[in-house]
Amino acid sequence: MMVSSPFGGGRAQGGLPRLPTPPTGWPIGSYATYGEAQQAVDFLAESEFSVSDVTIVGVDLMLVERVIGKLSWGRVLGTGAVSGAWFGLFAGLLLGLFVNQGFALQLLTGLVLGVLSGLMFAAIGYSMSRGQRRDFSSASQLVAGRYDVLCQPRSAEQARELLARLALKPPPATT
Repeated sequence: MMVSSPFGGGRAQGGLPRLPTPPTGWPIGSYATYGEAQQAVDFLAESEFSVSDVTIVGVDLMLVERVIGKLSWGRVLGTGAVSGAWFGLFAGLLLGLFVNQGFALQLLTGLVLGVLSGLMFAAIGYSMSRGQRRDFSSASQLVAGRYDVLCQPRSAEQARELLARLALKPPPATT
């Protein structure tokens, strides 16, 4: 997967544009889910089709926010302690590698200091925003209403014929 940069111009390796560019090509299929569109491109690849001519385009984009749960002091402090512990372990590991004193002591010191600082920063952040913002945690995801598969005109007809064969295949048997 290539991520474009707003600072570079021209084309990257493989001829892909560096800046966000509208997709080109003719539609060869439209699917309700990304998994179905991916399955169609996989089928084309298995059929020895040049998939470098193919693009999957999400249409009618939506930001879906799924609520995970209510925020509470316990949840906030627990999350802060865990994230602080990971950072503290990493810092303790680095310190233990470069200091000639007890490796385990450096690791334990990093863990304890990480947990304490994680608790402190989480508590300060939550207490300052309490009542001014929402009291729930959530996860956001960008999804599309449908996924169109486009192909460059030079091979679009061949791709349509292959995908028509895929549509005629019976679904796999479930047990």
